Amino acid sequence: MDSEKMKKERLSKGIASVGLASFFSDAGHEIITSVLPAFLISTLHASAGALGVIEGIADALTGAMKMIGGPLANDPKVRGKLASGGYIGTALATGAIGLAMTTWQAGALRAMAWLSRGLRSPARDAMLASLAQEGAYGKAYGTERMGDNLGAVVGPLLASILVSWVGIRSAMFFSVLPGLLAAVAITVAAREAKSLASPIRRRARLELAALKQTGLLKPLIPIAFFEFGNIATTLLILRATELLQAGGRSETDAASLAILIYAAHNVFAAVIAILGGMWIDKAGPRIVFGSGAFLYVLAYLGFAASFTSWMWLLLSFILAGSAIGLSETAESTLIAHILPDHLRGSGFGILGGVQSLGDFVSTAIVGLLYSVVSPAAGFAYAAGWMVLSCGSSIWHGLLPDRAGPKA
Repeated sequence: MDSEKMKKERLSKGIASVGLASFFSDAGHEIITSVLPAFLISTLHASAGALGVIEGIADALTGAMKMIGGPLANDPKVRGKLASGGYIGTALATGAIGLAMTTWQAGALRAMAWLSRGLRSPARDAMLASLAQEGAYGKAYGTERMGDNLGAVVGPLLASILVSWVGIRSAMFFSVLPGLLAAVAITVAAREAKSLASPIRRRARLELAALKQTGLLKPLIPIAFFEFGNIATTLLILRATELLQAGGRSETDAASLAILIYAAHNVFAAVIAILGGMWIDKAGPRIVFGSGAFLYVLAYLGFAASFTSWMWLLLSFILAGSAIGLSETAESTLIAHILPDHLRGSGFGILGGVQSLGDFVSTAIVGLLYSVVSPAAGFAYAAGWMVLSCGSSIWHGLLPDRAGPKA
């Protein structure tokens, strides 16, 4: 077996390990995400407002930690440690929420878990680029996104089974197991990446001037437009639940059906991520990213309409899942394509910061419009940003058709 063939096999093993890490980790923290509302409100007697504050702070801290962890991940020698430590920290802090006796304790543990999650992300993404072959970044990031979205399907199903079996608090402890399996999987990938890494040590600096020279800032414009229209899926579930109730279903039946339909969102996001990744490798990130933004426009128009048919809502969820599968894979692939290895940590950190800021602002504004004006107004606002993103990425060419990594 020649060395090139062996290299391809090693890369395939490493990429698969990253995909497994994302699958196990997402399954673990989705158990908590599914159970947390009931735990806070029924067990700790908190309010819905407290849940919103906890989740908002956790998401904001994730974005901040991505910006901090990005420069650290510029050094190939520390990426594995950052990724492994981040996965372990997420698993332990997430499972420990079940020990919380007060609302502030639950919030602090949730924040710790999301801090670890933010720290590991740039290191994992930069490491994945080093494991992938040039010209196959799309498939690599599609594999990672597929694992993440499949975990989002399995996690809530496990939560439902565990709650009925051992109760709400005890169910949270079980989230540690998939989280630790994720740490094992990422460690396997880290060892492979370490064997391929350059011996040169890199500085832990954001390197804004160097990033500007690579041309990264221009493609971030349509990505920012996209993220300012990328709202939390909880609002999609809420809209589906209300419309199903308006169609004559009980509150319980409507909520159960909405969650089931939402599972289709994650299934399609997983499948389309890997297919979109292969499309990116052939056609470049621009057309794939723009297609994702366009599908979101259609999805949001579907949610803005007042149709109460479950089939209509299923179609809207499928469009949204397909959109996120295409766009997230294209965003990560773009960073890997444009940046040289020693700047990828900073690049993924900035991307994570843009994503977190945009998602926070978009969800807050759409939620306000949803409540004060109408659901249609909120979804129309989000669709407008997606139109801008689609137009700037495809028509104005702010995203390149194809770009090679610089030396």
